[in-house]
Amino acid sequence: MTQSLPAELPEIISLDALGTLIEVVDPVGGLVAALASRGVIVSSEEAAAGLGAEMSYYRANSAFAGTEEALEQLRDRSTEVLAKALPQSASVIGFAAMREALGEAVQFAPFPEVAGVLDALRAAGARLVIVSNWDISLYEVLDQIGLREKVDAVVISAEEGLAKPDPELITRAISRVGGGSDSTVWHVGDDPSSDLELARAAEVLPVLVDRYGQYGDLDEVIVLDSLEALLAAGR
Repeated sequence: MTQSLPAELPEIISLDALGTLIEVVDPVGGLVAALASRGVIVSSEEAAAGLGAEMSYYRANSAFAGTEEALEQLRDRSTEVLAKALPQSASVIGFAAMREALGEAVQFAPFPEVAGVLDALRAAGARLVIVSNWDISLYEVLDQIGLREKVDAVVISAEEGLAKPDPELITRAISRVGGGSDSTVWHVGDDPSSDLELARAAEVLPVLVDRYGQYGDLDEVIVLDSLEALLAAGR
């Protein structure tokens, strides 16, 4: 049976990034447009295939991009993967233009309610820390979309040399915001395999965000359809 939120907010809330706070905004349409602006026409299906290959490669290797140099290398290699997966005619624009087009295509935005919810949670006294399996470009993303200033700390797997569901990430997150072993903590995320396991391993309260109703009823799990539901705990 699905559980309900506790009546009171915790001292610390750990938050996943992608799928919980942030979404990718139409990368297929973005790539089609970015290439068209450079004189290359590809179909949505071709763009989707190219991005699928690029994103698979990027995700598989992002754990190693814990420095700016490593991030640049990852972006270069990902661009090469994209170019090979697109029709050969797309490569006429050259590597530098292809990398620029990829950067224009992959854009992020906060889900509509996120900024207001983060402000309200902090106003209610909760300390907020993002804990994400991401490379160090997450700092840049958070700055661009205005979320970095709305949290108290950011813990990134590539920078820490750890990945969810390693509970040490939660231990470090708690420490970064001045908490201790007796602090009340929730971890909020959208992935049962990493976020719920992380919370359970760290012995903090797991909260699953299921924006698209894809998981159904989960026994003994608090399931929310958006972050806004977190505010019910503070009322």
